[in-house]
Amino acid sequence: MDEEQTGGYSDICGQCGEVDWGVSDEGRFYCRSCHNVIERTKEVVDTNTLMIGTSRVSSISKGTRRKKLEQGRAWMVCEGFQFILKHQAEALLAMGVCPQFKDDVLCQFWRMYLQKSRQAYTKNPVHDGKFRLRSQGSGESDSAPESSVMSDSMMSVSETDGDGDWASGGGSVSGHTSDGGSSVCSGSIDAVSYLTPRQRRSQGLMSMPKTLALCHLALLWAREAITLADLLRFVNGGHIPYVNAYEDFPEEMRLYGRDSLIFRVESIPSYSHLHKEAQTLAVFLELPLFPPITLDCLLHPSLLTLRYLTEVNLPDELHDWVCRIMEKAGMESSVTFEPMRSRSPLPHYDVQAAALIIIAMKLLFKLDDHTEWDLSSDASDQNKENPDGNSFNLRRWYKAMQTALTTAARRQQDNIARKHWKPQKPLYTSKKDKSVVLKRRRIAEQLQLSFQKLSGSPVAPPSSPPSSFCFRWGEEEGEEVWDGPSLHHQTLDSSVRQSGASLQPSNPEYWHPALRACKPRFCKSHYAEVEATLPRMYVWLLDLFSFLLGVKPGCVYEEVLKVERRFLGSSKSQPRARATPRETQPKKLPKRKQTRKTCSR
Repeated sequence: MDEEQTGGYSDICGQCGEVDWGVSDEGRFYCRSCHNVIERTKEVVDTNTLMIGTSRVSSISKGTRRKKLEQGRAWMVCEGFQFILKHQAEALLAMGVCPQFKDDVLCQFWRMYLQKSRQAYTKNPVHDGKFRLRSQGSGESDSAPESSVMSDSMMSVSETDGDGDWASGGGSVSGHTSDGGSSVCSGSIDAVSYLTPRQRRSQGLMSMPKTLALCHLALLWAREAITLADLLRFVNGGHIPYVNAYEDFPEEMRLYGRDSLIFRVESIPSYSHLHKEAQTLAVFLELPLFPPITLDCLLHPSLLTLRYLTEVNLPDELHDWVCRIMEKAGMESSVTFEPMRSRSPLPHYDVQAAALIIIAMKLLFKLDDHTEWDLSSDASDQNKENPDGNSFNLRRWYKAMQTALTTAARRQQDNIARKHWKPQKPLYTSKKDKSVVLKRRRIAEQLQLSFQKLSGSPVAPPSSPPSSFCFRWGEEEGEEVWDGPSLHHQTLDSSVRQSGASLQPSNPEYWHPALRACKPRFCKSHYAEVEATLPRMYVWLLDLFSFLLGVKPGCVYEEVLKVERRFLGSSKSQPRARATPRETQPKKLPKRKQTRKTCSR
């Protein structure tokens, strides 16, 4: 029992006989055991003393202060998103992101967004049109002196006030002054404009997914090693505030009514949706050319593929073949992103690295459901003949990886089932429904505790610290690890042959699906159409990386096709290419030598 809230009230409950009192948000006493509400209320005493001559006047106020506290202060929706971005940035800083990320990059992007959407740093804010007439000579986006944030100073360290810009008040955000306080239908004063479809389309107003998209763009600008897949994994794990992020708002920022439609999160956005939001937001902000992703950056395909090879427990020697593919495809140079160029989409750095590894696996093992198993048998025979042999066996790797993948998928499902979507501070659509919502919540929590005691369900394990890796591999068979022994030190002797001064794949052919590019506006992914005709080992490898990155298999498949177009189209010395694996070729086709084949759909 909280003595501070109940003031030492120790009477016995008339229904259950327990002494366990709590105080609701309305100030009423209720029994935590049986939820019996009594007439006793918590009084707020405020003694105001006035000295008039020799007389002394004292008054006891019970309702004024509480009413003022419930109403809070006037605030705007963009202030709420500003607090959310601040807490998301602090969570990323706690994970090891560079200290300049928050104030020098993300804060600058947020200022640019406020100016572009005419919510701040402008002479005529978008919300002022409801309260005053616009002068005839004013333009749509006349900028104040603060508009210098749009300059090229993004490339250098800017002078910011630290947390002062993040915790600014409502009046400084848009210049709007109102003495009416909150709106009748919401806690904020501009929630209606955020719920109008026309306003959202024309002004590019902020939303919860866009906060993550803005963080992703800031991470790319700072050249941090956190990919988009990592960002979503941290959000799912609760390490970055997103679900119920409004609970960290200051006490005076009251949320109810239409605010719940803006800040309430019912699902976590997908990879493709967040990538599209980041692309659109970068164009809306008119961001300049991003800093190049060079060889010393962890987002470069050379280093990112090395990370994913370690993640899926493949030999380190495979990285040499990945680098050769990058060189043939012209991808070894720096990669960058220029939002204002129509032919410069936002790169999928993590999916592109997975595509390079899949192409290297196809190049060495063919992955046609026959050749890879024959090479595995050869590697097994070599290891039996030579006790010191250490050849990579694809069959052994597949069995270990499949077991680890099944365990990880089950662990992910358990975490999703245990995830609490109910907020500690519930949102209610109106003040009339507040008491009903709070009572239902108290009853639900009490029932949950009672069922847990009756069923004896195990306590949920503590949340693990944030990590960019899904699997962990040991060095020896007998070591107690999560997923199995490490295969990184094994060689590819059974899959390559010496040809002059260089190594060449033992497999002389390379198959690929149709490589003709479709128009993205009129045609989507064809993976669902061709999935049944693809080799099962190839499909399993696509599923492995789709689980690892949290994307759909079709996304990985399309990225593999993009890299194959560059790899097979730019190299003259390439393996013989087949449009489909041998068993799926029509029997009546005339035999002909194929050096490079590009098929159309």
